[in-house]
Amino acid sequence: MQTLHASKCGLSTAQLPSYILDVIDALTKAGFEAYIVGGGVRDLMLGLNPKDFDAVTNATPAQVKEVFGRRCRIIGRRFELAHVYSGRELVEVATFRAPPKKAVTSASGMILRDNNWGTIEQDFARRDFSINAMYYQPRKGIVLDFCHAIDDIKNKTLRLLGDPTLRFEEDPVRMLRTLRFAAKLNFSIAPDILEVFTPEMTQLLRDISPHRLYDESQKLFTMGHLNRVLPMLIDFDIWRQLFADIDPNISTFIERAAINTDQRIQIGKTINPAFFYAVLLWKPFLERCEFYLNKGMVAAEARAQAGLDVLKRQATRTIIPRFAETFIREVWEMQTRLLSPKPQQIQALSTHARFRAGFDFLLLREKSGDHSTQGMGTWWDTYQLMSTDEKERAISQYNRQRAKSRRKAQTDDVVEPKSVSVEIEPLVQETAPRSRRERERKDRSRPERPVQMVTSGGSEIRADHPILKRKRVKRDLNQVVFGPTQ
Repeated sequence: MQTLHASKCGLSTAQLPSYILDVIDALTKAGFEAYIVGGGVRDLMLGLNPKDFDAVTNATPAQVKEVFGRRCRIIGRRFELAHVYSGRELVEVATFRAPPKKAVTSASGMILRDNNWGTIEQDFARRDFSINAMYYQPRKGIVLDFCHAIDDIKNKTLRLLGDPTLRFEEDPVRMLRTLRFAAKLNFSIAPDILEVFTPEMTQLLRDISPHRLYDESQKLFTMGHLNRVLPMLIDFDIWRQLFADIDPNISTFIERAAINTDQRIQIGKTINPAFFYAVLLWKPFLERCEFYLNKGMVAAEARAQAGLDVLKRQATRTIIPRFAETFIREVWEMQTRLLSPKPQQIQALSTHARFRAGFDFLLLREKSGDHSTQGMGTWWDTYQLMSTDEKERAISQYNRQRAKSRRKAQTDDVVEPKSVSVEIEPLVQETAPRSRRERERKDRSRPERPVQMVTSGGSEIRADHPILKRKRVKRDLNQVVFGPTQ
């Protein structure tokens, strides 16, 4: 072990937010050891902006609960931790761990229980990567380095502590963490890790809970280097373990969505990780829709059933929460509504809760070369920048073009009948002309019928007399009662 001066590592208390100092000071004041450990220390040394900070201490979770009271909540069964709230911020406080006295592992070697408390030296040996095993005491201004991790940071090398095979068997999620850190930090992976990182080893991820794999996939999507890590998932055969029916190749659509996600994170915009799941599952969704349409199902029902099937299939690998599934299906459904909106619904669509996500999805499809969008992505993009009067004119123009396209489609659908020798009488006669002028013109074109004259009582009654047009009803005289009635 070597003790480094924090200032020589580029660390100072001025870089730390008040909430992590509050937790460290409270534990120290209560008589416990307390350090900042993990990615927060690593990122500060690399000149990056950490998302959060974790603390480690020799106090047990119950003792941490005594220090912070109602601000603390103990979570976890496999790894018992204390979550401490400081204002709106959350700090994860772990206790120094020792090797388990009795190994509680699965058949594949994955640790099922790990709640044996120990010393800081034992805790160091339990950590996964060397760059995450540096203990920073901000008030003393020192950094404890047990494995020359400072050299790995300088050389930009990702190295596991201990035997890589054993570490992967203990927790297969470390394979995902390896790729995530390599992509995020742009580090090279140590040769001893590459030797054991085989397709057979990745099969261990099947033993991991689909809920936990979903959480890890979210970290991949939101780390800001999604476009860099996607090819690595394919090269190391992780792709097949995370995604059920998605082809292991990166289409233009997926690549553009990954780049767009990274750009939004870099400029500080919020993202919804479920959006990228909608992108990944779009092709399986279309294929499933086609399957139901070929069976004669109505289009709306086909889309609804296809969405359920695809998400249910994906749940065998990563279980997407219900609210995220709803978001994904709404984004898919918006594609149909945005492609052929009714003119009277355009204004309402532009204020829909899922309009922005659906529009971004449509525009990404269009820019990726999907010609089925018919240019509507650009149309909606322009529409949002218009004034109220310009929007009304744009809707009117869209309505005219829509009617013109329909008339053209009807004309194209008319097929001229082939000449036949037998004349077939039409089943439906022509309807009468609508206007009076057309009716008069049609009457004049008909040959005049000779007027029949009927003589009655010495006077002549023409054939078109109203009395002759009356419909005579034959009556049954047996039912007629003659004479007075009661």
